[in-house]
Amino acid sequence: MRSEDFVSAIKGMGIESLVGVPDSTLKQFCDYINSDGKDEMKHYVPVNEGAAVGLATGIYLGTGKPAAVYMQNSGLGNIVNPLTSIANTEVYGIPMLFIIGWRGEPGVHDEPQHKFMGKVTDKLCEVLEVPYSVIDCNTTSEELSSILDQAKAVMDECRQYAIIVKKGTFEKRAGGGYSNEYTMNRESAIATIIKETSDNDLIVSTTGKISREVYEQCDAILGNHERAFLTVGGMGHASMIAYGIAVSREDKNVICIDGDGAELMHMGSMAFIGKNKPDHFIHICLNNGAHESVGGMPTGTKGIRFSPVAKDCDYDSVVTVMNEEELKAAFDSVKGVKGIHFIEAMVSMGSRDDLGRPKESASENKINFMKNFN
Repeated sequence: MRSEDFVSAIKGMGIESLVGVPDSTLKQFCDYINSDGKDEMKHYVPVNEGAAVGLATGIYLGTGKPAAVYMQNSGLGNIVNPLTSIANTEVYGIPMLFIIGWRGEPGVHDEPQHKFMGKVTDKLCEVLEVPYSVIDCNTTSEELSSILDQAKAVMDECRQYAIIVKKGTFEKRAGGGYSNEYTMNRESAIATIIKETSDNDLIVSTTGKISREVYEQCDAILGNHERAFLTVGGMGHASMIAYGIAVSREDKNVICIDGDGAELMHMGSMAFIGKNKPDHFIHICLNNGAHESVGGMPTGTKGIRFSPVAKDCDYDSVVTVMNEEELKAAFDSVKGVKGIHFIEAMVSMGSRDDLGRPKESASENKINFMKNFN
């Protein structure tokens, strides 16, 4: 299915706005609406899927027209509250069309963080009383038209309808990628950090390519990755996991390696950490202005700097670095120093084509990591 045909069909329903958080299953669709199709519809990329539902609600209140909200199926967890307590017909009755990438589809190999959500994606729609249809690469234009007719009938009743999109549904596209002006390679930045750690340091890394790069660099530099907790799912929660470890084990130094997309998703954590200071906490944000792990689409706030936010949240020290030398100096200046420290590293887009994935299960990573406490 061509992305432009799908967007055109949605426009034909009277939908004028697309709101969402990028997903690798929807990569071709996301690339289209961010490049060739950027003038087709109004397009917004909020910080998380719950915020997307809030934005879609406001669009409907302001225009009387429903918006389409796209997301990875993991985002269903973020929309439950605004969907059930605002949009549901028993509350305000806000119509909207959900476009959901189906990661972890049963019978299709995927990463461990997607397995359970993949198994319950359709069931969650049923529990939330959201009628749905599933599309794939074999869905014809006639079938899609019929699905959208069903969706429109449901939305005309001030309800929500979901289209669950299987892997490989959209035709591959050339180009459409995003790049930035920064020159520091992200994996090299991670290697710089790991080289400067000591045996008493614990690492918590955010979901996506950052954890994959932490895994490989720990093995290459340290010979193992037992001091690294890889937060393979739960985007935006790595810093609170790191905080929980820091306040539980004050004999350890905790380093959180975060990403800008994850930071945006639950930025309130920075305020909490700044207010409830752990003793030895280094918070590093690798900022490339993009959701790179799910296709490279820019965030809705590309260009924002997190250092001023950390400063206002009362971190003890805050610095922005542009290259590995500055990163090494910044890290060396705060390691072992009591307090909470924020380092924002501006990094380029891109990763190795042969970047691997953890060989152990998530549970095995947990067990090996916790051995450091005994």
